[in-house]
Amino acid sequence: MRFDGKRILVTGASRGIGRALALQLAAEGAEVLALACSSEALDDLPEGIERLACDLTDGSARTALIAGLQLQRLDGVINNAGIQITADFAKGTADPQDIVQELAVNLTAPMHLAAGLLPVLAQSPGSFLVNVTSGLALAPKPLAPVYCASKAGLRSFTRALRYQAEDAGLRVQITDCVMALAATQMTDGRGRGKISPNTAAAALLNGAAAGKIEIWVGQMKLLRLIHRLSPALAARILRG
Repeated sequence: MRFDGKRILVTGASRGIGRALALQLAAEGAEVLALACSSEALDDLPEGIERLACDLTDGSARTALIAGLQLQRLDGVINNAGIQITADFAKGTADPQDIVQELAVNLTAPMHLAAGLLPVLAQSPGSFLVNVTSGLALAPKPLAPVYCASKAGLRSFTRALRYQAEDAGLRVQITDCVMALAATQMTDGRGRGKISPNTAAAALLNGAAAGKIEIWVGQMKLLRLIHRLSPALAARILRG
């Protein structure tokens, strides 16, 4: 697959991996639709990249976004936006509003976008949809239970969506990108051995271009092997 000339929506495009995706796609000749919570957050993107503002926690805003996109040609969607909030349910510090917000961005929004945009993608030859998940979808860590649950849910949803598309004869490549820990604002102060956003974005795009339905980025390749051989060992590693 080539990205040249394709119209591609990238969520969470104001910084980190999303920004790197937008820039790399634009460099390859794609027509990039960069989405963030506010248009101001996208001001420093180069000319030629279309800026879209949408609060993904707001169902009405998502509906309006989808309605506009349904009137256009769309060749690709990369659901990259994500948030991670530390919460300790055992200590009573889990905020119900945080739970709703985290699930909305990480799980509900990708589902909503898929529901509204899959028929649009199906009209474009060589179209694709990538959902960015995490190794924490396989084995959770204690500090971010809602994030882990949302990524596990998104991974399962992505596979089920692929099955539905295949059964319906829709020629849309649906991919789960199991992302490694990258050096972004969200992961500041968390973990070691982070890869750069540029490296993460390149791995995703290379995998999508190669037609992969699962992309295992960086150390996630090793986690995949460990999880196959011993799920208990993978759980211990990620639990820390």
